[in-house]
Amino acid sequence: MAEPFVKIRNLSKSYWRGGRQVPVLAGIDIDVAEGEFLALMGPSGSGKSTLLNLMAGIDNADTGTIEIGGVEITSLTEAELTAWRSDNVGFIFQFYNLVPVLTALENVELPLVLQGLSRKERKERAAFFLGLVNLSERTDHYPGQLSGGEQQRVAIARAMVTDPLLLVADEPTGDLDRRSAEEVLELMEKLNREFKKVIVMVTHDPKSAERAHVIRHLEKGYLNAAP
Repeated sequence: MAEPFVKIRNLSKSYWRGGRQVPVLAGIDIDVAEGEFLALMGPSGSGKSTLLNLMAGIDNADTGTIEIGGVEITSLTEAELTAWRSDNVGFIFQFYNLVPVLTALENVELPLVLQGLSRKERKERAAFFLGLVNLSERTDHYPGQLSGGEQQRVAIARAMVTDPLLLVADEPTGDLDRRSAEEVLELMEKLNREFKKVIVMVTHDPKSAERAHVIRHLEKGYLNAAP
């Protein structure tokens, strides 16, 4: 049996608030297979975004291990983790996180600055991924000139431009109307199906979660049993 792409064991995380330790995740075990599209659901404060951030290497666990693509990221130094994250993870956020003074093309190009590519190579690659999300005619537009759905598609192109192993999406449709949300979800399905990207998505929306292969629920820091 093939090893899972994401393998998490006994993962726990707490935060300190007002001098009091608040547990967020408690002994989480979860596997994500190669090519899987996983949705994480649960009420606010259940630990969904914390688990996503731990998988993406932008937060550190208190206990437990996270192995992604054969790399145990919980054993990496901060410098190693930063380099790993840059090469292997693409981020899609609810509020897009685009730089307002950069064009769509420049926003998509931004993650490539640290990749050692020439300016020409960066622009060609960014233009390709903007075309992939059907925004070739918007390359010179600034975020303020784009609709919410268009901004999220720029954000998806930016997440894909480094060809990451893992795409993590935190409420990617939470700020969109239903039509724009459907377009974004269809695009994510395409990335999973045609580009074989592993996607882990946090969502409150059952309709969005239905697009995933697997849905797991978090409740007060505990993960439900796999279906």
